[in-house]
Amino acid sequence: MGSAKKSSASRTARIEEMRRAEQARERRNRILVVAASVVVVAGLVAGGVVLVQAQSDDGGGSAADDARSAGTFVTDADGVRAWKGELGREHVTKSVDYPVTPPVGGDHNPVWMNCNGDVYEDEINATNAVHSLEHGAVWVTYNGDAPKADVEALAAKVKKTPYTLMSPVDGQKDPIVLTAWGHQRTVNGATDPAVDAFLEKFVQGQQTPEPGAACTGGLSK
Repeated sequence: MGSAKKSSASRTARIEEMRRAEQARERRNRILVVAASVVVVAGLVAGGVVLVQAQSDDGGGSAADDARSAGTFVTDADGVRAWKGELGREHVTKSVDYPVTPPVGGDHNPVWMNCNGDVYEDEINATNAVHSLEHGAVWVTYNGDAPKADVEALAAKVKKTPYTLMSPVDGQKDPIVLTAWGHQRTVNGATDPAVDAFLEKFVQGQQTPEPGAACTGGLSK
């Protein structure tokens, strides 16, 4: 019990540190935007015509390049499957043909699914969920073969854990799957020790492309 509390406190402290870093990054970005705006206005006043082509910090885009997610899984000693290959990070507005279900990363929708312990009873758009993974969330998914008791217990755990989300995915092969950016594993049930181990390692873990980025203010379906 004491170990679980210590683990939770450690994860909370890590999340707060990541949030502070992200807030500092956002402040720097706002300063840069203001400075850039001043330069643009000055150019217009001088008689120049400036065309600003805005893109997102992930490169923007309107079409998915599925080849960016080409690769394969390699299973680590702890049972976690690590994706070996490139994972695109473009913002796209169309569906993406991910090579695995649930996806472990790749091009994704500009808007993330809320992942502040959010539990969704219906399937969610994978391209929005992948954006949540980019922000350091762990996505807990299950199919129709998952025991109801396990689904309910996992939902209770997710609701208490920031930077997590949960939803059904009928197309996945195993009853219960845990997914982080570039990493995935199956578990035997809600009481499987691998659940807490995965959350401890991958919630805002070292794999996170955008540590401290928001898990609120997105889609809540």
